[in-house]
Amino acid sequence: MQNFAQEMQAAFALVLAGDSELLGIVGLSLRVSLFAVLCAALIGMPLGAALAVGRFPGRRAMVVLVNALMGLPPVVVGLIVYLMLSRSGPLGVLQLLYTPTAMIIAQVVLVAPIIAALTRQVVEMLDAEYAEQMRSLGLSRLATVPVLLWDGRVALLTALLAGFGRAIAEVGAVIIVGGNINHVTRVMTTAIALETSKGNLALALALGAVLIGIAVAVNALVSLLGARSRAEALAHA
Repeated sequence: MQNFAQEMQAAFALVLAGDSELLGIVGLSLRVSLFAVLCAALIGMPLGAALAVGRFPGRRAMVVLVNALMGLPPVVVGLIVYLMLSRSGPLGVLQLLYTPTAMIIAQVVLVAPIIAALTRQVVEMLDAEYAEQMRSLGLSRLATVPVLLWDGRVALLTALLAGFGRAIAEVGAVIIVGGNINHVTRVMTTAIALETSKGNLALALALGAVLIGIAVAVNALVSLLGARSRAEALAHA
């Protein structure tokens, strides 16, 4: 118990002192996850909106597929991306394996279905509410998409935060495609696993505390935005 207290004390000392190694790992984690969420949003939001307002053959099957992809096993995603980017893979010529770019690609594959599914739900509800009004203005279904996305911006922001939460906490996929290389691809989750196995519990606990802090902040933002969205919905009712 005394050793644990000492390790906790050393961990908080690292956080308060702004340890350079700690900050480097946290910084890389944030850059990779934020860029992955941005790329996933550029894919997932248009796809989700298209599934919400579009009427085309195979739409129902695509909705089921997107919902199913939300539960993709991270290690399987990591394996697939690894095979695609490996020297003998179709994208091996790009030499992206064991780089932050490879980690971003893996996170995009994991996060894009989440953003697409949540976007579809938001836009579908708004489309049902404003469909007659939009049609009376002579807007086609495709033309209503930007309007609906803007109207649902608060709810869509919660979708982005949910995607960021998934990305920042990912370990299985990123360790496969990133390799956990020091100062290159070592992010918070992979560093925690490595430092724990090495017995360097102070750094592992410090990174864990930062990761928990980020998770709490993201969940708090989701709750606040959700409450605001519900309040706006009641005001429009």
